[in-house]
Amino acid sequence: MTSSTLPATAVPTKTPERRPRVSPGARRFRRGLVKLPLNVLVAVILVITIYPLFWLVISSFKTNDEFINGDAFALPSSIAWDNYIEAWTTGNMGQYFTNSAFAVFPALALIIVLGTAAGFALEVMVWKGRNGVLLAFLVGIMVPGQMILLPLFTVYFQTGLSGTLWPLIITYTAIGLPLTVFMMATFFRAIPREVFEASTLDGATIIRSFFVIGFPMVRNGIFTIALVQFFFIWNDLLIALTFTNSSDLRTIQVGLLNFTGEFGATQYGPLFAAICINVFGTLVLYLVLNQRVMKGLTAGSVKG
Repeated sequence: MTSSTLPATAVPTKTPERRPRVSPGARRFRRGLVKLPLNVLVAVILVITIYPLFWLVISSFKTNDEFINGDAFALPSSIAWDNYIEAWTTGNMGQYFTNSAFAVFPALALIIVLGTAAGFALEVMVWKGRNGVLLAFLVGIMVPGQMILLPLFTVYFQTGLSGTLWPLIITYTAIGLPLTVFMMATFFRAIPREVFEASTLDGATIIRSFFVIGFPMVRNGIFTIALVQFFFIWNDLLIALTFTNSSDLRTIQVGLLNFTGEFGATQYGPLFAAICINVFGTLVLYLVLNQRVMKGLTAGSVKG
């Protein structure tokens, strides 16, 4: 007797539903549509940021008559390059730049050297009372600079420092040190302590460890702090206006505030030209050093 083979029951298979094919152009259109609100927001921010600079540039090429009788937002009828020459010569901008340099760079050097050394001493060295000293520096950050101007003015006058740039150098150094010490202590905290212990075992003194090991390892942080402090000091108006009692000592910001033409009247074209020289000079400096600033800002964020 032979066994019969039963036919296998056919199971109906469900064919997958095919989606309509989307062309690459349609996909790009959809992605662009999703990003449209973000792109519009970025465009608005760019216009808000760039338009004042554009208006500043076109105003620097206008004549004084166009400022008085013309539309403030209209384009200049001609390119008046003489405004920049007059700003530098008649406006005495060269002297103002020199005064700013003599006040800013010595103060900046003192801030970096003293602030870095203090940050190293507070974070790397072990000694009694260092937490209290760090707290005192933090209190210095909380004190508004406007509160100390009158006492400082009295002290500078009684010590005979008035009429020089020393009040600016000393005040800028004192105001810039608290934040610098706090940030440098943070940067030194990111360096493994074993590095300094190994240098001590190799016979290096604490001063040698600071200059040979600590200082180079936080150079990005030093660079960032120096740039931040430079912009703050260079753009200062209140302190420079308080302690400069003659036109020969005016810094760039005080000079722009008291900018006058040849006969004592405000010349708007040369004034805007002088502002352009100041603004775009610092802007180019920041754009050139932008990557170093980003590295310095992230240098102290990770331990190790």
